[in-house]
Amino acid sequence: MNDIQSIRIIISGKVQGVSFRSFTKNAADNLNISGWVKNRLDGSVEAHATGAKKDVDAFIALLKKGPPASRVENVEIQEQHKLETKEKHSGFEILRD
Repeated sequence: MNDIQSIRIIISGKVQGVSFRSFTKNAADNLNISGWVKNRLDGSVEAHATGAKKDVDAFIALLKKGPPASRVENVEIQEQHKLETKEKHSGFEILRD
């Protein structure tokens, strides 16, 4: 189970109002990634993702491109340690405020 990875990723640029969260959920579902995605007040998008390392790497690559209407300017990735990953997710969801 050493190949399971959990990350927190913050994507900034033109990433709200361009279906970025739906794009993220579809990518996660296709890659068997669990977690969530949400818009942030500063205009960025935040996602927490857990899955096999190769799938998480593929997920990150997709988010760096984003959907066609988006313009990704910056991607910040933080690995989450087991203690920081408190909640267990089944599936991937879009969180709304």
